[in-house]
Amino acid sequence: MNAHDDFITFALQADVLRFGSFRTKAGRDSPYFFNAGLFNDGARLGRIAQFYAARLMRARAEGAQFDMLFGPAYKGITLASATAVELARQGLNLPFAYNRKEAKDHGEGGTIVGAPLAGRVVIIDDVISAGTSVRESVEIIRAQGATPAAVVIALDRQERGGTADAPTATSATQEVQALYGIPVWSIASLHDLLGFLKAQGADSPLSAYGPAVAAYRTRYGVV
Repeated sequence: MNAHDDFITFALQADVLRFGSFRTKAGRDSPYFFNAGLFNDGARLGRIAQFYAARLMRARAEGAQFDMLFGPAYKGITLASATAVELARQGLNLPFAYNRKEAKDHGEGGTIVGAPLAGRVVIIDDVISAGTSVRESVEIIRAQGATPAAVVIALDRQERGGTADAPTATSATQEVQALYGIPVWSIASLHDLLGFLKAQGADSPLSAYGPAVAAYRTRYGVV
């Protein structure tokens, strides 16, 4: 089993990836739903951290350079911290930081918690929907004099932005890459999910979801 299929299998077992009928924020009826908030126990969080760490180590082996991790509030906080732990376990000890939504007026103050933002910073998040979280993260990182280096997400939906009736020409991921000039690395994508479903045998209940996901990609997907 390849890394993409391994991740999808894990997401299904954790009930993080579900099939059915779900209404997205864009008003679209999606045949699948990915909820990273359900990485909600030690075993699941530790396992997803392994996938994030593996994606980062792969990027590093391919020549990418980065100095620390940043987790945007709220889901990115646990994802970034757990990934930092896993990277350290593998011998790459990186500092990490995250933001809070409300500034503190006591203690260390401000909205940034953790290591000082410096150097080349990788943003760790679950998915990119409207790109709001990435935009805020980029602004925070640059305001501290650091450089956004990349974004790592669990699942790239490869889906055009906009609404159900007025989709844009590009996906939120593509918009982030074009706007900020940084790569977006995903553990898996909609393309990988379709390949996984097509590979299921006729006796698997998962095989029944393939046509609906394929039709959704035909309507809203990007290349």
